[in-house]
Amino acid sequence: MLTFIDMLGRFLLNFWAVAGRVGIFCATTLMHCCRPPFYGRELARQLIDIGFYSLPVVALTTLFSGMVIALQTYTGFSSISAEGAVALVVLVSVTRELAPVLAGLMVAGRIGAAMAAELGTMRVTEQIDALTTLSTNPYKYLIVPRVVAGILMLPVLVLIGDVIGICGGYLIGVYKLDFNAATYLRNTWDYLKPMDITSGLTKAAVFGAIITLLGCYNGFHSKGGAQGVGQATTNAVVSASILILIFNYILTEVFFNI
Repeated sequence: MLTFIDMLGRFLLNFWAVAGRVGIFCATTLMHCCRPPFYGRELARQLIDIGFYSLPVVALTTLFSGMVIALQTYTGFSSISAEGAVALVVLVSVTRELAPVLAGLMVAGRIGAAMAAELGTMRVTEQIDALTTLSTNPYKYLIVPRVVAGILMLPVLVLIGDVIGICGGYLIGVYKLDFNAATYLRNTWDYLKPMDITSGLTKAAVFGAIITLLGCYNGFHSKGGAQGVGQATTNAVVSASILILIFNYILTEVFFNI
């Protein structure tokens, strides 16, 4: 019994210690986002890296997700003669949940890991210390551009994913399930609500902040050589993925609390 209490106490102390360090890191980063100097070239590079190079994987993910949702919905609803609701289910599923969550998870696996590995390598090779020696604030040069780019580009990726996912459902509905194309498009437009798009884009911005902050935090504080960099990369992806799912529920409660 005492051993269990000791283990639980150690876990809670370590958890709150890590949470405190992450909170201080996030607050410091947000503070530097509002103060000059700003590194526009580095920001542009991160915008391209996070947005443009992540577009193929997000597009493929949302496309096939929309197609699967259309198939599964039709299979279930055909038994109760409610096939006309397929367009509604595809629209709501993609815009509210699938596009932001899947885009966040895909970008976390690609960008979060890359940021943690890059900054972790810079930390263990003392390049970050060299920046400080050269009077360059590492938060402003390395972290702020990544965080700002993540917050800006994730909603763009999700908006594109919304369109592609709905198109995937349209392709299945029209060319496989024999829906009338005009009727399917009209139903999709009639069911569309601004809150569906707004909630998905808001989730995307929050997920972008989570991915970049945790990727930068784990890389910035990595230690122990190559093994430490690998551990930082793993922690960045796992922690970001878990927080994306947690905050997805919280934001859904905020937007659609009935």
